[in-house]
Amino acid sequence: MTTRRTRPAPRPPEGTPPRAELARQARAVLADAVRIAHWAAGTPGPGTAAPLAAHALERAATALELSPAQVRAGWDRARLAGLVELHGDTARPGWRLRAWDRDDSAVLRGWVALFDAWSLVHAAPEGIEAGAVAEAVEAVPQVLSLLQLSAGSVTVPALLDLLGQRVAELHEERCEVPLGPGRTASAASAAPAETAADQAAATAGPARSADLNALLLDWALEGLAAVGALTLGKGHATLTPLGNWAVWVKLEQICVAAQSPAGNIEQSAADMLLGCARLTPGPARDEYRAWLAARTVGSAVAELLAVARGEDALLRGLAFEALRVVGAPAEPEVRAVLAEPSLRPYALLWLAEYEGNDPDDAQDVLSREEATWLWVDTAAAVADHGETGLLVRHLDSAVQGTVPALLDEVRAVGHPRTVQVLVALAAAHPDPALAKAVRRAAFQVHTGGA
Repeated sequence: MTTRRTRPAPRPPEGTPPRAELARQARAVLADAVRIAHWAAGTPGPGTAAPLAAHALERAATALELSPAQVRAGWDRARLAGLVELHGDTARPGWRLRAWDRDDSAVLRGWVALFDAWSLVHAAPEGIEAGAVAEAVEAVPQVLSLLQLSAGSVTVPALLDLLGQRVAELHEERCEVPLGPGRTASAASAAPAETAADQAAATAGPARSADLNALLLDWALEGLAAVGALTLGKGHATLTPLGNWAVWVKLEQICVAAQSPAGNIEQSAADMLLGCARLTPGPARDEYRAWLAARTVGSAVAELLAVARGEDALLRGLAFEALRVVGAPAEPEVRAVLAEPSLRPYALLWLAEYEGNDPDDAQDVLSREEATWLWVDTAAAVADHGETGLLVRHLDSAVQGTVPALLDEVRAVGHPRTVQVLVALAAAHPDPALAKAVRRAAFQVHTGGA
């Protein structure tokens, strides 16, 4: 995740607003979500889990002078955009909320997370088979690509024709769900049985009703409009500047990441770690050593652990990499955080390596649940700061042998970023069958289903 090829950064299409203007538009789209996130983060006690409890909904509507429907919609957006995170029945501010007013990159990453989750924000029409809905979601990237390449409005009939073609292709491309190279058979044998609706959708073929495709296209366009990705006119659709930029970013497969600050030695621990995020391990360790040399060991270790307790998973992992450079003086403090669930997997690995275990074997000290939690946390770091291909390849590092087993245990582990990780993975993975399974799991976690 720290190795990058040196090449000129691709330039966005002509006419794309500056990042500051894009961030301003994203803040406007998520204004209600930010208000609700601040309210939820400052409201102690239970009742803020999803779906929002009735009494909490009433309190929020009264305090914020919004309708219950606006509060419910804003709450969902706040969770999906990473503005709030749930720990049991308690909502805590996400790292993006803390950085919202000062970090345009955090704002844009939050909006992109919402953009990826548009199908969760806007409920699908009732009475439509789940398989048909999933196919429409899988076809939307092609619809968005046409809108982006057209650099203007596109008629609904043209979009409908493309959607129908893509759905027909998906029927022809159906395949088993692999976890990684060489694991297709085991994944397929462990995959959950298709529902009757899915089987019907699988056999429907290209003869599926044009009316159904039209209904699903309307739903998709309304959902994308609801998150600020496009505007709808009479018989046509047009990407907003935000939507155009987001589609371009995905087409170019580039990462919106924090820039490396100059003078890492003088920076706070968080800024120093972000400044080292793009470095390979050797130069990064040199930076850690220089930063540590300018501070007392006790204060440096305390500052690194404080960063590790934050919501940014990338910084959590990097903080423990820096603590490896500290070595023995950090051992008592690292051992003391074993009781903290979010730090325990990292601390166990640190202690295993400190005690002489081979880094390749250190994972054996983790329980299955701890390894799964760490997998989700690492995936969150990749989703926030990494490139698309890295998130897809991250599947192969899971201890589970199949996608269904991984999804079952990820749902059970209770990581606050589970939904966002699964949505990002579904959006990134090229295998439509696997993406469908991951998207279904994200929906189940989001709605509290089994």
